[in-house]
Amino acid sequence: MLPLPRPVSLLLASALLFGSAALAADRAPIETGVVQYKVLLDTVTRGYDGNYCWVHPRAGIVPRGDNRSPAFVLTMQKLWLKGSDVFFALTEMRSNDLGRAWMGPYEHTDTLGRRNEPNGVVVAASDFWPKWHAKSGKLLGIGHTVRYTKNRVDGTLSRQTVYSVYDPIQRTWTPWRTLDLPADDPASFNSGAGSVQRVDLPNGEILLPVYGKRKGEADNRSRVLRCGFDGTTLTVLERGAEIAVKGGRGLVEPSLARFGGKFYLTLRNDTAGYVATSSDGLNFDAPRLWRWDDGTDLGNYNTQQHWVTHRDGLFLVYTRRGASNDHVIRHRAPLFMGQIDPEKLVVRRSTERILVPDRGARLGNFGVTEVSADETWVTVAEWMQTFSPQLIIPVDNPRGADNSVFAARIQWQQPNDFDFR
Repeated sequence: MLPLPRPVSLLLASALLFGSAALAADRAPIETGVVQYKVLLDTVTRGYDGNYCWVHPRAGIVPRGDNRSPAFVLTMQKLWLKGSDVFFALTEMRSNDLGRAWMGPYEHTDTLGRRNEPNGVVVAASDFWPKWHAKSGKLLGIGHTVRYTKNRVDGTLSRQTVYSVYDPIQRTWTPWRTLDLPADDPASFNSGAGSVQRVDLPNGEILLPVYGKRKGEADNRSRVLRCGFDGTTLTVLERGAEIAVKGGRGLVEPSLARFGGKFYLTLRNDTAGYVATSSDGLNFDAPRLWRWDDGTDLGNYNTQQHWVTHRDGLFLVYTRRGASNDHVIRHRAPLFMGQIDPEKLVVRRSTERILVPDRGARLGNFGVTEVSADETWVTVAEWMQTFSPQLIIPVDNPRGADNSVFAARIQWQQPNDFDFR
C-alpha cells in the first residue's frame, strides 16, 4: 500500500485542525524545576465506517544502524462498535522516516489473530504494547488474552499474558504465546499484562506489571513479575507482592516507570487513579490516590494512566473530570500530561498540558514510545463509542472525531537519557 501523506507543517496542521488549543498546548510553562518541551501532533491514519474503529495504537522502534533513524512498528486492532471490547487481529502501521510517511495497515491474522477453542469459544490477543528489548535486540510485544462466547467477553473463562516477537526482515510477528505462571499461583487462572508499561533492566530482565484475581473474587490485584527473555521465550523468575484496594474492581492496568533510582507504579480503579513506589520494583508501599499539588483529587478514574520519563523529570499522562468534558464517556478526553513531584507523589497543576484535544470521542487507551534523546511519543486513537443508548458516535460527528490515530510528539528542550543498546 502507498504511504500515507504527512502534513506539510505539523504545527500548522495541528492549529488548523484543532484551533487555538493546539497552539496553547505548545506553550511550555516557565517554572523552577519544570522540564521544557513542545508538542507536535501528527495523524498516523484516519477513517471511520460506523461499524468498526481502530483502538490500542502503540508503537515500538527497531534500530537500523548506520546512523539511520529507527523503524517504527505501530500495532493497533479493530473494535466492533456494536459490542463491548470485541477485538480482532492485531494490525500494524510502519514508518522508516520518523513518521513522515506511514505504510499500512497490515493485518497479522495468521500470527496475531483470533483463535477458535472448544465449545464455540473464541480467544483474541489484545491490549498489546510493543517495546524494543535492547539486551536481546528484539521488538517484544506483550498483552493479554480475551475470550468470547457469542462475541461477548466471557468473564468465567481464563485470561493470560501473551507475547510475540517481531521479525524486521520478514516484517511479521511470531504466533502469540502465553506466559506460564506456576501452577500454585493464586492468580494463574486470571492474570494478564494488558495495556501495561514495563521496565527493561540493563541485564535484560523485564519488570512486567500484571493484574488478575482469584476465582470468585470481584476485585483485581496488581503486582510486578521479574521476567527473563532470551529473544524467543518469556519466563517468570520472581513474583512481586500483590497490591490491592477494596471495591471498584480493585487495581488494574498497572504501569511501571523508573526515575531517580526508584520505581513508580500507577494503577486504575473504577473510582480513582492510584500510585505506589518501590525501591526494588517488586515490593511496593501502600497505594495512594492521585492528587494535585494543592491536595485536591486529580479527577482521573476508571481509565488507565501511563508514564513519560525524562532524565530531569517524571510525567503522568492521564484523563480527568473537570475539563468541560462531561459529554465524553468516563471523561476520557482530552489527553493530558503533567509533571509530578516524585517525593510528594502529586501532579503539579501548573504543568498540565493537553497532548491530544477533545473532539467528542474518548482517548483513554494509549501508549508511550521513547524515540530518541530528543523525542518521546504518545499514541492514541479516537474510540468511537459513547454512552448508551446512543452507543456509536455518528459518522458525521459535529465535534470532528473520525477515529484518527494520533501521535503526540513530545520534543524535549534538553536531551533525555536514551540508548538503543
